[in-house]
Formats: sequence, C-alpha cells, structure tokens
Amino acid sequence: MKFLHTSITVRHMDESLRFYTEILGLEFERRRTIPENHAEIAFVRDRETGARVELTHWEGKEAFEAGEQLDHLAFEVDDLDRFLLHVRTKGVPVAKEPYRLAGGSSRIAFILDPNEVWIELIERARPAA
Repeated sequence: MKFLHTSITVRHMDESLRFYTEILGLEFERRRTIPENHAEIAFVRDRETGARVELTHWEGKEAFEAGEQLDHLAFEVDDLDRFLLHVRTKGVPVAKEPYRLAGGSSRIAFILDPNEVWIELIERARPAA
C-alpha cells in the first residue's frame, strides 16, 4: 500500500488554490470537475517531499460543521478486491463499493476508519500485456 494524498473540503476553490500555492508555496498540479459527484477537485503538491493535498469543493455546500474540512485520505492498493476482502474480515466498514469515475481507468472504493474518516482506496489500471 502506498499513501497518495489527503483531501480537504474547501469553501472557495480559487481562494484556496491561491493560499496553497502563493502562501504555502505548493505546486499546482491539476484541476477538474467531477459532474457525477457535483464537485470540483484540484491537486497541489510539495516539491520537496511529493506530498499532495486534494482540494475538494462540493457544489451547493454552504455550511460547515467543525471537523468536516478533512474529506479523506487516499492510498493506492495493488488489488482492490483482495484488500477489501481482507478489511472486511477485520470488521472494517466499506462505505462505497468499487467503482470508476466517468473517463477514468482506476477503480476506487472507500472504507471508514474507527472515527468514520473516509479512506479512499485506488487501484490503478494495469497496462495491457
């Protein structure tokens, strides 16, 4: 398993991108909308360590409760089905079964930690042999 990124929910994407790039000095990677989730995401990364933050703006989300800003942690797994089988035997709740985003090739699923923090599991598409 490989740690990929931390996702936080933001109120205003442009303002947040300016903060993370201009104030904190992180490097802008990419930005896109995800229509099926009614969201827009952007990635910024630390040039030195490679650590990445995903900024997530949810359409129509106006109010925030304390603690809602942490959206999820993301990990890459080699075999999503095998990993989900393993965590199920440990009693870990699966919040979202495997799926693909439109236009994407990776498979994604979400599990919950003991605090109900969402953990995204990403299985990258394997190149054709």
